[in-house]
Amino acid sequence: QVQLVESGGGLVQAGGSLRLSCAASGRTFGRAAMGWFRQAPGKEREFVAAISRNGGSTYYADSVKGRFTISRDNAKNTVYLQMNSLKPEDTAVYYCAAAQRSTAVLRLNEYEYWGQGTQVTVSS
Repeated sequence: QVQLVESGGGLVQAGGSLRLSCAASGRTFGRAAMGWFRQAPGKEREFVAAISRNGGSTYYADSVKGRFTISRDNAKNTVYLQMNSLKPEDTAVYYCAAAQRSTAVLRLNEYEYWGQGTQVTVSS
């Protein structure tokens, strides 16, 4: 069992930066691949970034490639999403998720555990 709690969201101007954190409890964090997804009002939840269990592989949605960076600290049971050059279209609730496998997971329905989400609002 893994419990996930996101933090770090907020209101930022376009071009600014935010760093999201996702703290995990439970002993399986170090064996889980992690991901970030987001959901804007009226839209489906979409993939943002994923990282493998050991942090050696990362994947990004085309819309955030070059601006966002996913990382993890297994000693702290935490995964991060550094978001730079934010745009108004990045506005959404951001969720972290965990999948009990070693390789990075891109598909939403392959994640077993989800956090409650943190709101990110980018003003123009």
